[in-house]
This record gives sequence, structure tokens and C-alpha cells, in this order.
Amino acid sequence: MTLEHKKSIFIQLGKFLSQFSEVGNTKCQTVLNNDLFYDKFIELIQLSPSHNGWYTNENVYFAIQSWAEALTEENLNLWLGSYNLDNVNPKTVGLVLAGNIPLVGFHDFISVLLSGHKVLVKTSSNDQYLLPFLAKYIISIEPKLEDYITFVEGKLEYYDAVIATGSNNTARYFEYYFKDKPSIIRKSRNSVAVLDGNETKEQMIALGEDIFRYFGLGCRNVSKLFVPRNYNFDIFFNGMYPYHQVMKFEKYINNYDYNKAVFLMSNFNLLDNEFLIIKEDTSYASPISCVFYEYYDNLEDIKNRLLQDYEQIQCIVSNNLIENSVSFGQTQKPKLWDYADNIDTINFLINL
Repeated sequence: MTLEHKKSIFIQLGKFLSQFSEVGNTKCQTVLNNDLFYDKFIELIQLSPSHNGWYTNENVYFAIQSWAEALTEENLNLWLGSYNLDNVNPKTVGLVLAGNIPLVGFHDFISVLLSGHKVLVKTSSNDQYLLPFLAKYIISIEPKLEDYITFVEGKLEYYDAVIATGSNNTARYFEYYFKDKPSIIRKSRNSVAVLDGNETKEQMIALGEDIFRYFGLGCRNVSKLFVPRNYNFDIFFNGMYPYHQVMKFEKYINNYDYNKAVFLMSNFNLLDNEFLIIKEDTSYASPISCVFYEYYDNLEDIKNRLLQDYEQIQCIVSNNLIENSVSFGQTQKPKLWDYADNIDTINFLINL
């Protein structure tokens, strides 16, 4: 299969995904194989909360729409245009996927296939259904892909390289287990926002999207704020209020109640709006329903701090205060060329 042919397959997948939205599913007669997959995908989306309690229909639809917007001819050409994929020696690449947010490993999946390799996938027990379904869809468009895609339930075997994602603890296991193979091992990372108090209400509402999307379970979710001393947190909390509907979600509010109780018993000073806790803390990783913050006196100090801690950080959100920072509300909408951990996956795959 040529690269152009493979890109055309994923463009068709993007068109298929574009039919599904929280505001209403719209069947398009020109989408390939809709008769086989359209109704079944709606059923799968509706069943997602029973497969994973954090996978609300809203969040599954959001992930689907994000990929529908990404998988266009223009985006695929922009992404792959700078690589030489003509002379790749096909290998089998194992993927060990996380399951914290819907389709979290899909970028690795399409990267392997587009670069000309075979993919051997071990899904997370928390996300076992969405990716295999989409794999069946693209195989229905191009049956030759069946020889390139394998899902396994047990341990990975007979692979030439691996991309594995997990916590810092599991990463140590991965590094040992896969030490004899070329690998990308992804560890826990967090995202931060750097504020100066001049942000607009609209920007603070958008920051709420960066915090609350997927209930804060993704590495691209903002879990830490850097704010100037004497910062007025009323501005921040006013922006968070539109997300108060998270109180209706039992798993989230249980985490909120538990974490608040633990913090109060430890006599920590907290700021709280009854569905989000903010706590002064030097750590980057905050628990669900909580965001940590630190004060700063000099923006240059923060820039140096973030540079030193780059291996712990996935995204930095700011109003152009930090070089290459992400705009408010955009952390969960990465482009195809926004690589996790800033590791160029395609370049890794080309050089196997």
C-alpha cells in the first residue's frame, strides 16, 4: 500500500467519525460502509459508561469529534509531508496502551500503520472496545490491513519495537521488560497554566475546559497553576463556575468529598467552590477534583523552573507568557504533529 492510499483510508475514517456528535448524530449517505458500522458505533458509544465509569457519552463524543477534525487530507499532508516514508523496512511494533481517556492510544496506532509497520496492540482493560471497533472499520475499507493489525489479550510476543504508556511505576517495569528492543516509554506527566491576573473571563472559562475535560484524568489536563503573589482567585473561580455540572457525576463528587476530607483533616489551607479544591502545593500532579497552585514573584523564575522540569510537563497554558505555550481551552485538541512527551513518534518508527 502506498502512503497516499493509507492516508485515504484514514480520511475516510475521519468522515465516518464526523457523523457522531453529542448534539446529534447525522448519518451521511456518502460515508463508506455505514450500513455495517453506523448503528453499531452509536450502540458502542452509549455503552461506553458501562465499560468504564469515567467514559461519559459527552467525553466519548468529544474524543470522537477531535479525531474527526484531525483526520482530514490537509492535516495528514501537513503532518507527514516532511518525512521520507518511502524506504521504511516493515517491522512489528507493539503498543501497550493506557486507558485514562477515550482513544488515548489512537495516535500511536495510526502512526505505526502510516509509517508502514504492523501493529500489535495490547489495550488497557479500561478502554477495550473503541479502538478495536475503529480497526474493524478501516479493515472493511482496505482488507489488506487485516494483516497489519493484531490485538492481544496476554503479553506481547514477536515484536521488533514497542511504544508503552503508563505511570512512573509501570514505566520502570516497561524499561526493564523491553530493554532489549527499541522503545518509547511514556511516563506520567502533567500540564500547567501560568497566569498573570490579566486574563479575560472568557480565557478563564476556557481554562476550565483544560481542567475539567475527561474529569482531569489526562496528561494534557491542567493540574497546576502558577499565579503572581496577591492573585485574586475570584477571577479564577468565576471562570470555573460554568463547569459545576460535574457535581452531578457520582465518581467525580466522591473524589471531591474524599480529597476535601483528607486535606481538612491534615489542616491544609484550601480554597473551594464546592466542586473544585485548590491547594498551595509544589507538586505538579493533583488528585481528581483538585488543582494545585504556587505563587511566583518573577516570571523568569517560572520559565527557568518549567525548563528544568520539562520531563514532568506535557503542556503549558498561558496568554503568551511562556514560549510555545498552548492557548486557553486547547490542551485536549492537539494537532497530529503535537507529539506526546515531545517525542517524534514518526521519526522513531522510520528509523527502526
